[in-house]
Amino acid sequence: QVQLVESGGGLVQAGGSLRLSCVASGIVLGLNGMGWYRQAPGKQRELVASVASVDKINYADSVKGRFTISGGNAKNTVYLQMNSLKPEDTAVYYCHVYSRGIWGKGTLVTVSS
Repeated sequence: QVQLVESGGGLVQAGGSLRLSCVASGIVLGLNGMGWYRQAPGKQRELVASVASVDKINYADSVKGRFTISGGNAKNTVYLQMNSLKPEDTAVYYCHVYSRGIWGKGTLVTVSS
């Protein structure tokens, strides 16, 4: 069964950091053809970062310089390191594999001011 599972969310104060994980089963997950998205309460899902390849990672302007994608290792996991978090980063974060059209169920990040 092909599955993506996100974890690592939680409650953090503004300025803090979290590292999200996306673990895949049933497929090989690497730094290609995947992305991280988020959906804040009452808002549409939006792109956080997309990965075409190790050398082609695009970040949303709102997270550039603060968020970093890494992984694609033997653990079949991709990470989203989030630093200098802001209250407006509060959302459910999802990972997505484009070729398979699959999504995880998300992990909630709450940033308090």
